[in-house]
Amino acid sequence: MSDAAHLLRELHLGRATDDPLVLPGPWDAASARAFEAAGFPALATPSAGIAAALGYEDGSTPADEMFAAVARIVRAVSVPVTADVEGGYGLAPEELVERVLETGAAGVNLEDSDGGALKDPHEHADRLAAVRAAAGDALFVNARVDVYLRGVPDPADAALERALLYAAAGADCVYPIVGPPEDLPALRAGLGDGLPVNVLARPGGPSFAELGRLGATRITFGGGLLERTLGHVRDLAEELRGA
Repeated sequence: MSDAAHLLRELHLGRATDDPLVLPGPWDAASARAFEAAGFPALATPSAGIAAALGYEDGSTPADEMFAAVARIVRAVSVPVTADVEGGYGLAPEELVERVLETGAAGVNLEDSDGGALKDPHEHADRLAAVRAAAGDALFVNARVDVYLRGVPDPADAALERALLYAAAGADCVYPIVGPPEDLPALRAGLGDGLPVNVLARPGGPSFAELGRLGATRITFGGGLLERTLGHVRDLAEELRGA
């Protein structure tokens, strides 16, 4: 196990319920350094944020450019970085793990939908198991669950079913993206206390401490922090235009 992967894994364990792990999402080396300087112990790259920073639509970043962007972020900081690599870019599990490890990332985020449609959960679980086998303990594997994003019926039940499959396949953490906070307690109860749950922070939503009390172990932001930053940039542009 790499030191960074070991540290990232330890950061998820034994946390107080009102103290979830907050992982800002840098989109480039400069933002990564700013988040590290603020004292965050680890970072989580957002594929949507990196796509926007590179001039692509979300989901259309070429694999080589995504891996290169992650590598630049990892080189810029001394804290562990976990990388969102979307659905894995069609790479076989062994090659995917090799490419992620080459960036220096300590973790990986993998989603269970493709082209806007959910993958078969059993087939995806098999892929996660293959990623785990290829990575050993060298990567912290966060399994994104897209049932809420895709609008399936009874998403809470579907999220728990998929999360249990992915945990059995070796995932270190599950991530029911855009799931409502009120569904967290039931998910937490169904999973038990041992498996970390990643929650997406959303503007106007509960505080980090409240999300933790509801069942979140870890909090990430997707491309939201870049969007907030761009709001400041737009204000600056208007100020300069009017000067």
